[in-house]
Amino acid sequence: MAKYAIGVDFGTESGRAVLVDVADGREVAASVHPYGDGVIDEKLPESGVRLEPDWALQNPNDYLEVFKRTVPEVLRQSGVDPADVIGLGVDFTACTMLPCKKDGTPLCFLPEFRKEPHAWVKLWKHHAAQPEADTINATARKRGEKWLDLYGGKISSEWFFSKALQIVNEAPHIYDAADRLIEAADWVVWQLTGRETRNNCTAGYKAIWQKKEGFPSREFFKALHPKMADIVDEKMSRDIAVLGGKAGELTAQAATWTGLKAGTAVAVANVDAHVTVPPAQACEPGVMVMIMGTSTCHMVVGDRLVRVPGMCGVVEDGIVPGYYGYEAGQSGVGDIFAWFVDHAVPPECHEAARQAGMNLHKYLEREAAKQKPGESGLLALDWWNGNRSTLVDVDLGGLLIGCTLATKPHEIYRALIEATAFGTREIIEAFQKNGVPVKRIVAAGGLPERNPLLMQIYADVTNREFRIVRSAQACALGSAMHGAVAAGTAVGGYRDIFQAAQKMGGLKETVYRPIPANVKVYDLLYREYQRLYTYFGRGENDAMKRLKTLKRAVVTGGKVELPKDRGLVHAKPTRRVLKIVVKSATKKKPGRTTR
Repeated sequence: MAKYAIGVDFGTESGRAVLVDVADGREVAASVHPYGDGVIDEKLPESGVRLEPDWALQNPNDYLEVFKRTVPEVLRQSGVDPADVIGLGVDFTACTMLPCKKDGTPLCFLPEFRKEPHAWVKLWKHHAAQPEADTINATARKRGEKWLDLYGGKISSEWFFSKALQIVNEAPHIYDAADRLIEAADWVVWQLTGRETRNNCTAGYKAIWQKKEGFPSREFFKALHPKMADIVDEKMSRDIAVLGGKAGELTAQAATWTGLKAGTAVAVANVDAHVTVPPAQACEPGVMVMIMGTSTCHMVVGDRLVRVPGMCGVVEDGIVPGYYGYEAGQSGVGDIFAWFVDHAVPPECHEAARQAGMNLHKYLEREAAKQKPGESGLLALDWWNGNRSTLVDVDLGGLLIGCTLATKPHEIYRALIEATAFGTREIIEAFQKNGVPVKRIVAAGGLPERNPLLMQIYADVTNREFRIVRSAQACALGSAMHGAVAAGTAVGGYRDIFQAAQKMGGLKETVYRPIPANVKVYDLLYREYQRLYTYFGRGENDAMKRLKTLKRAVVTGGKVELPKDRGLVHAKPTRRVLKIVVKSATKKKPGRTTR
């Protein structure tokens, strides 16, 4: 009798369930449910309360709807008996976190907090906590915290404690009302099992937890804010569950939601990027797995601990047991292409795509493929959503140079693809330079499935071969694999994730190989990219930061002061009200700006 597992993958815009055959990982059925409230980045649902710049929230009810809609649908499509589904696993974006009561009720579900932005889920790309991230980094450096180097020397505004500190600073009553602060990955597993668990992946990469040392000290958190001194013991947990473990079993209520049997094994939660490594059969050192979608995460495992500046983190057992897991990433990839298509493509391209029977992405890809590298004279910095690795700076912005009155949309589209490829090369070289070998590369996600031009450009820019994960739903497959491990061998599952990867994972036959002539041109373009990367990203010219601070001041009604003489903008932000002061450039050395 065949046995099955279900993986539920929670993305940025939607959630999907995939039902797979445990014997070989074959996809039997799949279902997708778009979040009703999507990404909340302008105003709260119902109340219409406006959000400030850089906010990105979600409604946790949308996550429950994914379970209620997609899991019954895959059972209906497949005709599989729920009794033959031995396990369920979940993966999530991270850090995506929320405040809730001790019974798991999100604060935003309560009428008294419905209009409070800080009561809602803070999505991974919520970047409004940059001042808090700056505080965390400055405090860690001042105290000489050794763990900071394990996170590339900087904690991101996207991470857990940056977001928690923002709640403390801006809405202390929300912080006080929250019995628990928890990753959404762990929260949804809590809803399925009735038991609160914390997984070692999000704890390690997003909440500064290490296997041997645990969390940072009470003294460190107290230095951030007195209210946070006991945040771990009061609002989190020191009981950290390992990947592949069993978080619990489906409750009767969750069984009603999903159509599965009560008592079905539920795996410890995982992160969408990290869970993709086993389906890529990349559970040994030297293989980089790139999960390419709205953003890109770069995952590598190693057999020794080294420190790589600008990486997202290194965690023992953080990806697979027995190895150190290294993470880096780009916070905008597919989102950049979508931005361009949604906001910057002229009507004639829309009409040409319609006549060709293509969507705009496919049309622009076709036209861009007709060009040779370097032919457009364009170069871009891929920072439309800030830079995650290796600069760890959300206050950076995108840049496109070389445009003329003859520049065409497909040329810009190609330049944006090339920019993201250059960003990946920067990450690969950082790993290699610091002792983390990258011998092979495997790509997964929506972009590799849909865009052959993108994959060829990545091969040419990096001068490396690229393979593609066999499953188009690699994240969900990885979660299903962990569900099969959580179920165990007694019911037809697996003893560990290595065995599951061997049986259920795999790669496509397609291989993208670098074209020597293209490699030569891209080497020249990459040198120019590196110059721009350093000039705008490492403090030589902070124009992007000053422009962003000015924007915040104007949008939020902050005070803007301008002197009578011409000068350079010097940003002096405060919370809520931002004061912009312009100081005379004549008092500064040429080519330098005040930070």
